[in-house]
Parts: sequence; C-alpha cells; structure tokens
Amino acid sequence: MSGNRTFTMLKPDAVEKGHTGAILNQINEAGFRIVAMKKTQMTTADAQTFYAIHKERPFFGELVEYMTRGPIVAAILEKDNAVEDFRALIGATNPADAAEGTIRKKYADSISENAIHGSDSDENAEIEGAFHFSGREMF
Repeated sequence: MSGNRTFTMLKPDAVEKGHTGAILNQINEAGFRIVAMKKTQMTTADAQTFYAIHKERPFFGELVEYMTRGPIVAAILEKDNAVEDFRALIGATNPADAAEGTIRKKYADSISENAIHGSDSDENAEIEGAFHFSGREMF
C-alpha cells in the first residue's frame, strides 16, 4: 500500500493554540482520509527515539523539550500520492518560506515551532506510523 498513506503529527504548539480542528479540517478538505488518529503526549524517551536522526544536531535537546511539553495529535492519512501531496499541503519547514494557504503559513510561528510534521518518504511514513500506532491501525 505504499504511496497512498502518510503519517502526520500536530505538534504541541498547534494543539496548545487550539488549531487542531482547523488543521484537521484543512487536511480533510485537501482530500485526505484519516485512517487512524490519537491525541497523546510523548515522553522524553519517545521524542529522543522518534527524532534520533537529529541526535547529533545542536537543536536536539530543544526539539525533545518542545515535543514533550504538551499533547500532540498523531494520524495516519490516506490519499493517492499521499506523501508528496501532504508535504505540499503543510508547506516549507520555515513558515516564512511556506506558500500562502499552507498549514505552516497559517498556523506556525517559527522554524522551531512549525505546527505540524509530515513524513518525507513512503518508507519514513511507515516507520513513523508504526512508532505511534499498532499494525492493525496503519499500513
């Protein structure tokens, strides 16, 4: 089923500011179907594992602190060409560079508090989805 599912996570800043409903609505209006979704809070160990690819970067500690400061909403989304279409919908990592109408342009405050995560490949969508959901719920 690769190619028609992706993983997303509404980050703590978006949830704290009450943007969950508006973001989910924009996702639905863009033609994505929510296959699985849950609101949860990452532990320090969860965030360190999920973002292990960044562990040598200077911002790693701040990233872990940010991602554990409040609840997140994790979801598996379905649509043809899911990863690529979703990356276009969320916009550039830096909201200042994001296209008008994208989720990050509307709801993100900065490159470090950018409201939403979207998998960057089919492979990572499967890995990231498996991190948050059991096999029955996802791919």
